[in-house]
Amino acid sequence: NSLPEPPTIHWHGVRVPNEMDGAPGHTQPPIEPGGEFRYEFTLRDSGTYWYHPHFNSSAQVGRGLYGPIVVEDPNEPEGLGDELVLVLSDLGLQENGELLPADTGGKFGDLFGREGGVLLVNGKIEPTLKVRAGKQQRWRVINAARARYYNLRLRDHRFIRLGGDSGLAARSEDVYGVLVTPGERTDVVFTPASEPGTRTMLRWMPTDRGYGSMFNRPSENMLAIETVDLPPVAPLPIPTELREIRRVDTSTAVHHDMALTIQLANNDVIMGINGVPDWRAEALQVRVGETHVWRVVNDTDFAHPFHLHGYFFQVLDDARVPEWKDTVNVPAKSELSIAIEFDERPGMWMYHCHILDHADVGIMGHLQVLPARPPADEPSGVHSPSHTR
Repeated sequence: NSLPEPPTIHWHGVRVPNEMDGAPGHTQPPIEPGGEFRYEFTLRDSGTYWYHPHFNSSAQVGRGLYGPIVVEDPNEPEGLGDELVLVLSDLGLQENGELLPADTGGKFGDLFGREGGVLLVNGKIEPTLKVRAGKQQRWRVINAARARYYNLRLRDHRFIRLGGDSGLAARSEDVYGVLVTPGERTDVVFTPASEPGTRTMLRWMPTDRGYGSMFNRPSENMLAIETVDLPPVAPLPIPTELREIRRVDTSTAVHHDMALTIQLANNDVIMGINGVPDWRAEALQVRVGETHVWRVVNDTDFAHPFHLHGYFFQVLDDARVPEWKDTVNVPAKSELSIAIEFDERPGMWMYHCHILDHADVGIMGHLQVLPARPPADEPSGVHSPSHTR
């Protein structure tokens, strides 16, 4: 660690051993200035992942401490396009170019989430991407911003969505736009359709993520796309069926409700799960071998991207294409249910809102995965409640 303060590294979405998860207080102490820690694990799942600190994370991620990881599967279908990783983020800068203080905006920043005023694509301001008409690209998109939502749309173009957090979905989808929330990833095929010599702009579009998020906000330039002066090529057909994904069997699942909550009192902002901020919360206890269904209820005025450490889940919604996720958006005044198989790796894990300012003020929970119950024991059916007193 060559920084003046301690970090950890959380390997977002990667199924690592518990002691490699980078969660202070659960898996390792922060790495002090001048110290070191060796992370070592086997990559087990294909997909688009990223890594970032989990200590003072809103400030450290907001200042650029993150990076992508792509795990390739040699058995994936061919012909999905030339690969390009796009890490989307933003940066808070003062007029003189210096970084804004990490607590800019005070309590309002805690409530709304801090969005930097400078948009970055792979660490650059308005970079140029040169493309050839008809020559497809597979964009692996990572939202590394601490609060900003990205709604990807390009005039006169459509995307083919392949999947996201943990690689390919069960089948591809033809879509006009793709929403990528903080912490989330998406894989899409982009087919350049503009005439040679054309220069277009991929723009950031305001997204309704809660109270005031759409008010008087213009779109902003992100990425210039320049179609080179070469003859167009014929795009290849993208397969519809991508991989087989079994549905999680929830017939014997343990059910649990999680309400994402906000309390405003005495000029303070306290968020939590079931009304309890993380520093007062009891750990939810589960056992290896159990399947859980969590009903995540968001009755607040702000959307929350819900992220689970250590395990993939499926969103229980027949309208969605089946896929494995670790981060999912829960819009304001909505709810969804996710199914999780705790099939291995006991230990203490975390789940939280990935608007990192929201996690800092309480929307974070603790998950204790206990070893499997010995066969001779009779299951009690009793599970420790989370965030209750």
